[in-house]
Amino acid sequence: MFFICCVFFLSPKISPAAENSAPSQMGSPVNEDIIRGIDLLYNWDFDRAEALFYQITRESPEDPMGYFYLAMVSWSRLASGFWTKEMVAQYGRRIDRTIDVAKKAVKRDKNDCFAHFYLGGALGFEGRFKLMERKYLSSFLLAQDAIEALKTSQKICPDNHDVLFGLGIFDYSTARLSGVLKFLSYLLVHRGDKEAGLRKLHIAAEKAVYSSIEAKSLLLHIYLFMEKDLHENALILSEDLTKRFPNNPRFKFLEGISYIRLDMDTNYSETVNFFRERSNDLPSKGEAFVWGSRGVYLEACYDLFHGRVTEARSKLEAILALADPATDPSMIAWPQLKLGMSYDLESAREKALTYYDRILKLENGAGAQYLAEKYKKKPAKPMDPFLGY
Repeated sequence: MFFICCVFFLSPKISPAAENSAPSQMGSPVNEDIIRGIDLLYNWDFDRAEALFYQITRESPEDPMGYFYLAMVSWSRLASGFWTKEMVAQYGRRIDRTIDVAKKAVKRDKNDCFAHFYLGGALGFEGRFKLMERKYLSSFLLAQDAIEALKTSQKICPDNHDVLFGLGIFDYSTARLSGVLKFLSYLLVHRGDKEAGLRKLHIAAEKAVYSSIEAKSLLLHIYLFMEKDLHENALILSEDLTKRFPNNPRFKFLEGISYIRLDMDTNYSETVNFFRERSNDLPSKGEAFVWGSRGVYLEACYDLFHGRVTEARSKLEAILALADPATDPSMIAWPQLKLGMSYDLESAREKALTYYDRILKLENGAGAQYLAEKYKKKPAKPMDPFLGY
């Protein structure tokens, strides 16, 4: 299984920096600084989010909260395409730091549900990276510890809807595993339940204080890329997220993919025009390229879904001709992945493999390396959902 989203467990304690607060689902004040930082992350304002979370670690150095969200900044940069060795190393250091601080917090107070919560979240992240490295046993041992920590948190704070996001991830993911991974999950974690996982994710999306947005984002990806005939659900989620985070081109792109999958060509065309206009209106050349290239990339995806491989290649090559690795590295690896898939659609397997191999040799695969490995083993087919990724 290709893991689309990170395990983003969220539900912090109040920090001294949070001046404006409101009652949360657990009777504790909502940390407005964390809410603001999460919004900054999803609106692609990584620098301001990082500064905010650093401030929280300085004010509460024994609380895992701030360290956890610093790791989320690193992950957000990875997810946006900056998959460099330096960023991966930073992400690993921040996750390890969170685990260390959370374990000490649990030792100080075994009834601190938030300490258990962050411990579970950080262990889940650690396990996910081990899984990506194909260290399966280590990954599932970490997953087992993560689930234990999350369930302990839920026992202490039974009204915490945020914890359902992490538990829902495990339910859904383990249900989708196969082969040796399914065997290990059965032995070491628990038998997955896809429907139970989706129910938990929907509750988190509707009622969680801190993980609501990530639950919606994950469900959006699930309904577009993992489940069949649920694209109406994806459209509702993508439109909601696009309105809330207008500076995030990813959500607007997925809104366009939702229109493609639902054969809503008029709406799709309006989305392409939006990308063009946004690119023309931006004063920064780098930002203009980010939005403009994604509009062209969306058009290429449309062509691939409709079997127009020659037209798709022309658009993908146009993106690559203007690519800027410093500003937008994802638009180097991902167009090459789609070129490889385009040749698979024509059964030109050797040509497709050359593109997958190129991606695997890139210093920054921007996340596309995982799908390149997938399609090296088995060629892409017409209407493959990842034609729109």
